[in-house]
Amino acid sequence: MSTTQKIAVVGLGSMGYGMAQSVLRAGHETFGYDINPETTARFRAEGGGASNLADVAGALEAVAIVVLNAQQTEDVLFGASGVVPMLKNGAVVMACATVPPDFAREMEARCTARGVHYLDAPISGGSVKAAEGALSVMAAGKPEAFAAARPLLDATAQTVFELGDAAGAGSAMKAVNQLLAGVHIAAMAEALTFGMTQGVSPEKFLEVISKCAGTSWMLENRAPHIVDGDYTPRSSVNIWPKDLGIVLDIARSAKFSAPITAAALQQFLAAAGQGLGHEDDAAVAKVYARNCGLKLPGEA
Repeated sequence: MSTTQKIAVVGLGSMGYGMAQSVLRAGHETFGYDINPETTARFRAEGGGASNLADVAGALEAVAIVVLNAQQTEDVLFGASGVVPMLKNGAVVMACATVPPDFAREMEARCTARGVHYLDAPISGGSVKAAEGALSVMAAGKPEAFAAARPLLDATAQTVFELGDAAGAGSAMKAVNQLLAGVHIAAMAEALTFGMTQGVSPEKFLEVISKCAGTSWMLENRAPHIVDGDYTPRSSVNIWPKDLGIVLDIARSAKFSAPITAAALQQFLAAAGQGLGHEDDAAVAKVYARNCGLKLPGEA
């Protein structure tokens, strides 16, 4: 296997763009694609390859799919312009979206039938870690899939958890992570705004609680967005109805009660219903604030 590869990243959102930059920085010939032509053009201006996906697909060693959900993943792989039929035997698809485990297993089977490796590889770490090439990857797939994806993994990940030799295990672990992450964001928002009812400012909340037992990674990462009144979407509210919905679907299939997850989901649905879906997910705090007449930092 050559040191330098031809690699494509499909989906140049907050995570995918950083991943594409990391692959390019690692010295690979990197192609980036997004439904937003301006984003694709911006990546090409930074040194990304200029070929259309259909023109370069047959020469690619690896493709990272960093889109929103299962439907978009399937469309990129097997839709009208799906990439899998165009890939050469032995190429690998690294699928990074949060999807149900059964879907990951289905995609692995369909890719294998085409002579293409499939790595079930959900990611965690946010846009900053993506841009640093320091993501955590919860990966599962055949040993051949791991081997084929190794240059791509080396370029984008600080930690790769190898969770099994068949797709599905990576997506199952991502569901566990998303359960905690979504609950922690909602709990942070609830605690911060509860503190405001008792005269605790968001600034003081962050200063104190981030050094106490009640802290979490999500608290330390998202509470500053509320303190700054900056809801530029690093990870949007709209992600959580999807991801927590996947968690609850899996729980339902397992006959497992997940009431805390269900409560968190309702807060994100409320935020989306209030028109906050495209704001940073810390904007779930606005649901709590509006319910009791509070003004968050930056609000008139």
